[in-house]
Amino acid sequence: MKRLLNNAVALFVITIILLLIIPLSPFLLDVMIIINMAVSMVILLISMNIKTPLEFSIFPSLLLITTLFRLGINVSSTRNILTRQGEAGQVIKAFGDFVLQGNPVVGFIIFIIIILVQFIVITKGAERVAEVAARFTLDAMPGKQMAVDADLSSGLITEEQARKRRSDIQREADFYGAMDGATKIVKGDAIMSLIITAVNLIGGSAIGILQSGMGFTEVLSVYSIATIGDGLVSQIPALLISTATGMIVTRSVSEGSLNTDVSKQFLAQPRAIMTAGLVLLILLFIPGMPKPQLLILGAGLIVVGWRLSKKIKEAAYADGQQEEKKRQEPEKEEQAPEEYYRDINNVYSLIGVEPIEMEFGYSLIPLVDEASGGKMMNRIVIFRRQYAQEMGLVIPSIRLRDSAALNTNQYRIKIKGEEVARGEILVDYYLALEPSNPAGEIDGIETIEPAYGIPSKWILPENKEMAEIYGYTVIDPLSVMVTHLSETVRRHAYELLNRQETVQLAESLKKTAPELIQDSVPGIVSYSLLQKILVGLLKEGIPIKDLETILDVAADAVSAGNDLNMTVEKIRCALKRTITRKFCQEGQMKVITLDADLERMMVENLIKGENGIQISLRPDTVQHMITQIGEEMKKFADLSREPVILTSQVLRFYVYQLLEPIYQGLYVLSFQEITNNIQIQVIGNIKP
Repeated sequence: MKRLLNNAVALFVITIILLLIIPLSPFLLDVMIIINMAVSMVILLISMNIKTPLEFSIFPSLLLITTLFRLGINVSSTRNILTRQGEAGQVIKAFGDFVLQGNPVVGFIIFIIIILVQFIVITKGAERVAEVAARFTLDAMPGKQMAVDADLSSGLITEEQARKRRSDIQREADFYGAMDGATKIVKGDAIMSLIITAVNLIGGSAIGILQSGMGFTEVLSVYSIATIGDGLVSQIPALLISTATGMIVTRSVSEGSLNTDVSKQFLAQPRAIMTAGLVLLILLFIPGMPKPQLLILGAGLIVVGWRLSKKIKEAAYADGQQEEKKRQEPEKEEQAPEEYYRDINNVYSLIGVEPIEMEFGYSLIPLVDEASGGKMMNRIVIFRRQYAQEMGLVIPSIRLRDSAALNTNQYRIKIKGEEVARGEILVDYYLALEPSNPAGEIDGIETIEPAYGIPSKWILPENKEMAEIYGYTVIDPLSVMVTHLSETVRRHAYELLNRQETVQLAESLKKTAPELIQDSVPGIVSYSLLQKILVGLLKEGIPIKDLETILDVAADAVSAGNDLNMTVEKIRCALKRTITRKFCQEGQMKVITLDADLERMMVENLIKGENGIQISLRPDTVQHMITQIGEEMKKFADLSREPVILTSQVLRFYVYQLLEPIYQGLYVLSFQEITNNIQIQVIGNIKP
């Protein structure tokens, strides 16, 4: 039984094919017609109750199946009409009698009107909307994908949510592309209905007169009823399906089901309802107008509009009273500054610094203040959780406050009391990141995206959709600010790992590896040394989430007499899977390598100075190498990847030490830090 249900659709399609071949009795034909009407009604109701088209993503395939089903019924009914002298079941006869009402001419006119309404109005309109929606959706795909990446990097969404959004974007493009083709099926179905109607009438009349010897009046009566009835029982379900098609492709900005949206948006405009009622009452003064109907409808609309208006005003008054009550609540009396700082212990609060601060100009306060609907804190909480899961470090609390020293649209980010980044936001605009080859130009204010330095434009909200079509990545002001904050914190995370946090991490590991902590901390690896190791890893973007492996390797390295740098290098090799995952995409890692002659020259020029071992090269050699690296890094920008230099383990730390002051976004890895199951693609080679 379960296997039968799993293959129900396939069996149904096979049954439809058989309808084209096997004759059906009038009884079975009635059953098929009723099923067709029920399925069409269900599809229409589903299309009215979904919120997004993707909730009914099987609709294009369903459209093909239902159209084929109707054609199969038409073939069977045509066979019965022509072979049974118009006897094609009770449903067809009932529809034909009801519409004709003894007048075949009127019946044909009504039938033709139904066909034309479906063909010219609904089908043609839905076809055009689906075609435009498919084109615009495909054009906007790159911008939507980049917007998902921006939300992911800012901490607004998780990796799982980003994966789902990317999938939805792809499914949406596939859906509208399928709908563009599926609407052609509906159009062909309407044309085929006209042809089948003509065949039924002409062929039936010829058979009745030539083979059955019926009179012209009798033939017209019998076959017109059957023809009109057959046309109606196929076209009414077709009309329902066409209406469902139009509803699905036109619901691009809905927030709920059609019923919910209509009631919500109509009832929110009581003045329009009362005005319509007043116009109907004015029509009473036109001679000959039906006064009772106009009076009832006009008065009803005015009463409904008045009651809705009253309800809206009462709700607004209640909200106002609540706000007034909040304002009138007695505030706590603040202690005078002179009195407060009389206690010397309170003076110490002035000399502390916050780990992370973010200050705002006056215009940006609504984005931050939760009382005004600002969601900055929620976004920071999401970023803190995401960063902890990714890197293994908990970002401390971020202090948010306004500052009169900044311009109204400016903000700045401080680490331990000192400014490290600054930006400017236009609250009523969107930031559009320029693609490499935009499909068109969009009007806006030229600027530079603060987190990544990408050329951008501040655009008006009404230009947002067009910018996405042109390939721009459009970001709201809050996301711009959160992204800048998150990237700044990532770059300076190693400065935030203090001794207290190091102890906290060790205490947390004690719950899962108590023997390791007892044997190594602080006996072999002191908290001071552990902090320096973790800082060294974080500074180069290496996650410290696998603290058990880090501490285990560190204990062995320190026991063997290795210094700090050598200990960190051994830990990095132990974390090769983590490092590979971070810099590898789709089983491939793109890197810059150092020429063998250059590496040999570097090894020969390793000297020990006051600050430890360093590479000592001639200034022109260093300048030549730096220039080459700068040119090769541009390739990574085009690929949207982090630039990586791959070198030998002996030189890795010293190459990083040489390049870090110049290229802070450059990562230096060794071959021993990469797993063997990935493909390394060299896109540049640095020569001496």
